[in-house]
Amino acid sequence: MARKTGGTILGSVYGKGQDRYLDLILQFPLRPIRSDEELDDAIRVIDSLIDQNTLMDAEQDYLDVLGDLVEAYETETIPSKPATDAERLQFLIEIKGVTQAEVAKEAGIAVSTVSEVLSGKRKLNRRQIGKLAKYFHVGPGVFSFGE
Repeated sequence: MARKTGGTILGSVYGKGQDRYLDLILQFPLRPIRSDEELDDAIRVIDSLIDQNTLMDAEQDYLDVLGDLVEAYETETIPSKPATDAERLQFLIEIKGVTQAEVAKEAGIAVSTVSEVLSGKRKLNRRQIGKLAKYFHVGPGVFSFGE
């Protein structure tokens, strides 16, 4: 590999796009995000890039890395609540493209039970979790027994 010094590595990677990459770095350096204010600034930069019709390779690489930094900050600072049985079941139904009635019939669970779970009025028991896991071809851990 040829020895690269003093910024010429950018030229070999991005060619004419090196100036745009450096402009982005100067606008918002790629470093860990440490505050909500920095997060807001990063999101503004991301929005300005994704609003463009096309991105140069340098811009896409910058956007990818900045997106990773935003995700890391949000994962660390924004607590997420676990999904409920209703949310998980609704997701699986949508992904499979079936109706509540189809799920109930094929899984061997009463339609009223599926409806009550989806409305948050009822939680799944072990037997129901087992049947739904088998029907959707997922592990029973997808559902949260005893939530």
